[in-house]
Amino acid sequence: MSYPDQVPDRRPPAVTVAAALLGLMALAAGVYAVTGLLALGGTVDRFRGAAAGTAADPGDVDGLVRLLRLGTVGAAVLTVLVALLLVGLAGGLLARRRAARVGVWVVCGLGLLAGVCALAVLVGQRVRPLRLGSGDQGVADLFTILDDAYPSWWVPVNAGVSAAQALGYLAVAVLLALPPANTWFTGRRPARPGPGPAAPYPSPVPAPPPEPGPAAVAPVPSWPGSASGSAAAPGVVPTAPPGVVPTAPPGAVPTEPRPDPGAGSTASGPDVVRRPAEEQS
Repeated sequence: MSYPDQVPDRRPPAVTVAAALLGLMALAAGVYAVTGLLALGGTVDRFRGAAAGTAADPGDVDGLVRLLRLGTVGAAVLTVLVALLLVGLAGGLLARRRAARVGVWVVCGLGLLAGVCALAVLVGQRVRPLRLGSGDQGVADLFTILDDAYPSWWVPVNAGVSAAQALGYLAVAVLLALPPANTWFTGRRPARPGPGPAAPYPSPVPAPPPEPGPAAVAPVPSWPGSASGSAAAPGVVPTAPPGVVPTAPPGAVPTEPRPDPGAGSTASGPDVVRRPAEEQS
């Protein structure tokens, strides 16, 4: 089972193309270094043969040969180191390392400058050959012989390599500055998705309302002469026995008694005690 955070981010095509260009340039640099070393022996032999028919000093010839060998070997070693550096930077780009991206930009700037300078030197030598003073005319002739000692394809190949080098570094720098490549190097990996929303708990069932119990019965006041603690049945209004005046409990507000419809007298009041009809007659 795979998780989203375990899936690597997709590399932009611009980064892949830039790394491929760096690898191709490293391969071309290695081929160029090996080719220069292989062509060194034939160049030295042709130079010595051409210089023997001139009035050049043999010491100057030997010095120029040493300079040629040292320059060729040094250039080959430097070219191989640059090729290894380009391979390492290409691997860093594929591994999404920001330091490798910055290093590629630095190398691209230096390589672009070196390619333009080398191309300018080659064109300058063809347009305006080296001219020295009258005392050094022999040395100037040796430099002319040295140029002719190189293979016929040497100058065009060097010019093409210098131009391709400048264009390759420029293309790599532009590819790494594109928005997809910039986002891929500077953006963060997507955060690991957290757990989904928890399932809602079931809403509690409301408790049923309490069932109404039996209505509370108010205590029935006991009248004098009645049984203590007796209570009237529900819904029955207690009445005082004949001849007994009901008394209000302590703290109760006296109310005016209702007139008796059966009595002949209409007198009423709180101090009037009604008598039965037999006594009035």
